Amino acid sequence: MKHLQPWIACAIICFFVFSTDSNAQIKTPATSQKATVSQTVGISDITITYSRPSVRGRKIWGTPLAHYGFQNLGFGTSTAAPWRAGADENTVITFTHNATVEGKAIKAGTYGLHIALAEDNTATIIFSENSTSWGSYFYDENEDALRVKVTTKEIAHTELLTYQFTAVDATSATVALQWEKKEIPFKIGFDVPSIVMNDISNTLRDGKGFNRQAWENAAQYAFSIGNMEKALEWINNAQEGWFFSQKTFANAQIKSAILKQMGKPNEAIAEMESVFDQATAIELHGYGRQLLAGGNLKKAEEVFKINAKENNNAWPTQYGLGRLYSAKGDYKKAIKYLEKALKNAPNPASKANVQANIEKLKKGEDIN
Repeated sequence: MKHLQPWIACAIICFFVFSTDSNAQIKTPATSQKATVSQTVGISDITITYSRPSVRGRKIWGTPLAHYGFQNLGFGTSTAAPWRAGADENTVITFTHNATVEGKAIKAGTYGLHIALAEDNTATIIFSENSTSWGSYFYDENEDALRVKVTTKEIAHTELLTYQFTAVDATSATVALQWEKKEIPFKIGFDVPSIVMNDISNTLRDGKGFNRQAWENAAQYAFSIGNMEKALEWINNAQEGWFFSQKTFANAQIKSAILKQMGKPNEAIAEMESVFDQATAIELHGYGRQLLAGGNLKKAEEVFKINAKENNNAWPTQYGLGRLYSAKGDYKKAIKYLEKALKNAPNPASKANVQANIEKLKKGEDIN
């Protein structure tokens, strides 16, 4: 028998080695296919990645498919494993910011998600620091980051195991595992205002903060959550002190609203008066209407008359005066100004709106 040449033997060995390695890396469809579901709450994201087994006519709860409590599964290192809350590898949940689950705090990060089912329609949701293992076979309670107990619900049949966000509001979301006829919900919350304020503070320190609009937007958000001190600080930076700073009618309106909310109405009005020379007829008209809505007829009258004078009675200055006299109860004078406004209205929609208000005034109805 002839001996193989050394190079042929080497080639055969390499073929089997690389063929085996290559075959180990090939992809084939999983029986329980993977899925990912995400939800944003405020600026925070919740993401769950899991594998989706089907019922296929089988009994699910209290069986090896979804066992009760903590059991020795006969494989791996865990002798007291909860259910894997899915199939195959760890079901994984990620929070981009610190959160709460059922009111209990949990840090931002990625966690292995497990569930210890009970026969009394309750379940313990377990968040494990280990998120890379296979199923629950290597579960270790010493790696628990959080456990919360919830009540399960009976639902219509769901063939494929599904995680679904069943409720979302401004600061929280409820996610539910749904399979067969059981739903296991748990509520996740975020301190949205604090998270957003911290994110804004960091953003204003990088390149995105090198423009005036970023500071104006930041001030508006702080105003919306009632943090007037921060809102005032940020709008002041938009107006002065930086290479991009500029006082405009728009940011003066923001600052005026902040000052008014802080109980400084005179300063709020002074802030607006400082930018009258920059304002368009539409902007002054809008400010006059704000004053009307706030019941400040005296200041509203000043603004509407300045607008008419500075803008040569252009649209919508006559409309503003009509609204002013309507607010004062002088409907006859209001009609006079609205008829002038009707002639100058820039488009059919505006004309129709003015005409409708004229008809209201003729019926003795205030148009504000």
